[in-house]
Amino acid sequence: MKILIITPTFNESKNIVLLIEKILKKNPSYHLLVIDDNSPDGTAQIVKKMQDDYKNIFIEKREKKSGLGTAYIHGFNWALKKDYDYIVQIDADLSHNPDDIPRLISRLEDNDLVIGSRYTSGVSVVNWPIRRLLLSYFANLYARLITGMHVKDATGGFKAWKREVLESIELEQVQSQGYSFQIEMNFRALSKGFKLIEEPIIFIDRTIGESKMSGAIMNEAIWMVWLLRIKKILGFI
Repeated sequence: MKILIITPTFNESKNIVLLIEKILKKNPSYHLLVIDDNSPDGTAQIVKKMQDDYKNIFIEKREKKSGLGTAYIHGFNWALKKDYDYIVQIDADLSHNPDDIPRLISRLEDNDLVIGSRYTSGVSVVNWPIRRLLLSYFANLYARLITGMHVKDATGGFKAWKREVLESIELEQVQSQGYSFQIEMNFRALSKGFKLIEEPIIFIDRTIGESKMSGAIMNEAIWMVWLLRIKKILGFI
């Protein structure tokens, strides 16, 4: 099996070395694709330097910050063109534990999409203020109610995909970013009849760097779930 790990970056120079080492030292057969949105802090330059020691690191540098969703779509298309079998998405800020990657991949033997879930066994989140925790929890409840998906962590960004799922989704039609990108991709996968499972993880909020959360990302998630439901009813998904 050819396995690709994808991580989008913007100003992750303080985290990227540790992330790469934690992923590839224990799993040297994995390939890692970094999609950098022209980080002014030199993240891309650090990755390029590490390519001297890790021949299985690849980097795609984009001209400007264009959003999480478009970064992953870029990475998914890259992975499909390079004939990878399993594709994993992970945040660069170490809020997702790279040690969990093999466990998520192992669940792909019997499933098509595996979500590293914060909410399958109660609430498994560390370092979040209560306001942020409640916002995330109720955003997921809202997404379940509107879309009808039985997914407790629909906004989670730590996932493992079989290539067949990404091949079947019309990636060029995916519109959303941030929280709603995760919701939309789950919704499209389930609408195609693929099997989704949630695997418990512990999410540790970033301790280095700045959060990319914004009001625009939250607002998009509010209306996107309604748009997905309408498209499903009209037969567009």
